[in-house]
Amino acid sequence: MYRNPKPTIDVIVYRENRVLLVKRGREPFKGRWVFPGGFVDYGETVEHASIREVKEETGVDVRLIDILGVYSAPDRDPREHHVNVVFIGEYIAGDAQGGDDAEEAEWRDIESIVHDDLAFDHGLVLMDFKSWLKERGTYWSTKER
Repeated sequence: MYRNPKPTIDVIVYRENRVLLVKRGREPFKGRWVFPGGFVDYGETVEHASIREVKEETGVDVRLIDILGVYSAPDRDPREHHVNVVFIGEYIAGDAQGGDDAEEAEWRDIESIVHDDLAFDHGLVLMDFKSWLKERGTYWSTKER
């Protein structure tokens, strides 16, 4: 058996200086806030997985507008090694509500979010997204900041 990293995705859904967060309903980090996301299914593109996961976890439809980056630090998830592709999505429609493995979903003003309150490496992702808003760029786990 090979010990390969598993592909995952997250999406920063951005709307009027707010981002969509979900409260995790499962361990690890049960009860903590994250960007909507999850695992890529076999035979699925990361783009399709992103749109599907946002819909399943929040009830919101999105259009992907850019890729923020790839986060692959081996310790970013305590379960096992995941390679995470993070997209930026534009809100299309839907009322945010928790679904699938998300207890809640809510819009938060980007400046009100405390980086350390986010699970996994999503504090770093949020910091990179704030930089992206100013200068558009691509980010990864070990990029000098």
